[in-house]
Amino acid sequence: MYKSQASALAPAPAKQHTALLTGTTKGKIAAAAALDQLGVSFSWGGGSAKGPTLGIGRGARTRGFDCSGLTLYAWSRAGVRLSHYTGAQFRQGRRIALRARRMGDLLFFGGGTGDPTHVALFLHGGLMIHAPKTGDVVRKTNFLTSSYFRTAFRGAVRPG
Repeated sequence: MYKSQASALAPAPAKQHTALLTGTTKGKIAAAAALDQLGVSFSWGGGSAKGPTLGIGRGARTRGFDCSGLTLYAWSRAGVRLSHYTGAQFRQGRRIALRARRMGDLLFFGGGTGDPTHVALFLHGGLMIHAPKTGDVVRKTNFLTSSYFRTAFRGAVRPG
């Protein structure tokens, strides 16, 4: 998760997931933008407000997103600027209770008492979308039925 600032872009509807945009909120725009990236490769340090990029270090040869790169991209589509670092994103927005989550909210995991080590976007029910790890792709995961994600949950934030 590379530390940098992303440029905010004007809000733009997502390509394939426009059905989500009924009663449009910034969170729905962000979720639709993330869903349009399903299957894109994980790339350490990858992703910008404009989309997938070559990463850094072990991601230097792969075009894609790391977890915070995906969330900064998705929220940039809704006109909200986020840093490209999970720990900073954890402090960018309003903390919300898990039971109050809405589409597009950021879910944070891991890190013990330090900064969280993983971020995802909430979709609905127990489903989130995230860029999990090197060798994987942007995918949906049910975090409520995952023993790892349930025990590693650190909090939820609503950007913007």
